[in-house]
Amino acid sequence: MEIKKNTIFIIVGPTAVGKTAFAIELAQHFNTEIISADSRQCYKELNIGVAKPSEEELKTVHHYFINSHSIDEDVNAGSFEQYALQAAEKIFKKNNIAVMVGGTGLYIKAFCEGMDEMPAINKDIRNRIVEQYEQDGLVWLQQQVQQKDPEFWKIAEQQNPQRLMRALEIVEQTGKSIASFRKKNMVERNFNILKIGLELPREILYKRINDRVDIMMQQGLYDEAYSLFPYKDINALQTVGYSEIFKAIEEKNSLAEAVEEIKKNTRHYAKRQMTWFKKDASVSWINALDKNILEKAIVLS
Repeated sequence: MEIKKNTIFIIVGPTAVGKTAFAIELAQHFNTEIISADSRQCYKELNIGVAKPSEEELKTVHHYFINSHSIDEDVNAGSFEQYALQAAEKIFKKNNIAVMVGGTGLYIKAFCEGMDEMPAINKDIRNRIVEQYEQDGLVWLQQQVQQKDPEFWKIAEQQNPQRLMRALEIVEQTGKSIASFRKKNMVERNFNILKIGLELPREILYKRINDRVDIMMQQGLYDEAYSLFPYKDINALQTVGYSEIFKAIEEKNSLAEAVEEIKKNTRHYAKRQMTWFKKDASVSWINALDKNILEKAIVLS
């Protein structure tokens, strides 16, 4: 089948489903490059805890938006949109095909459809929310968003205080869910988009997640988190895999409890990812265990 000129394959799905390996296989097939759509793998300082591709994998295929930023930089869906559009333009100058892969649904939405305009927020509302978060912590913030914006809570990155504060300030300013502002007009892109979703039966996916957390601990996740502990309040570190170990370092729980929390929170995150991506009717789904996954993806195109 002949694929249209300037086409980007976007590989989506939950964490631990096998997106990285498949994206590399697809990129090698087309002799092209990959744009990561992961909101944490872009940080140079984070490695084991964000399941970043190995050095060998990064050498096999050039990746954009991996190790591209530092944890003290402000990275969001809007900045990703601009970065990824520029990366796609570079790839299309030498190849008709590009590959994007990642599990951050909002980043992929921004790339495909553009960013929605958000309402202006009164400074008093913003300052009050920030002050209360600093005083009462993440649990308070999670409870507020769950109560006041349940629609967004179902798909939110529930460990990410910046996103949760943003949702809370919008609902307090407007009385509407932040999700209601994400349904505006889509922009027209000058390239073709093909979305491929990888999925697995829940019990297999959850076992993969649990096993991967154990492997991360063997690879040195505790030591990595310990080295990042001085930066634990930075937004980039409000992430599953680090937040739980920071509590162990502070002796708020044991390391064994932290590991179980990582597994549980990662499973919950995977469920939210699937909720997000399953709402997108343009995604064609393939079982990640299918032996002919590459051929099926190309046929779906």
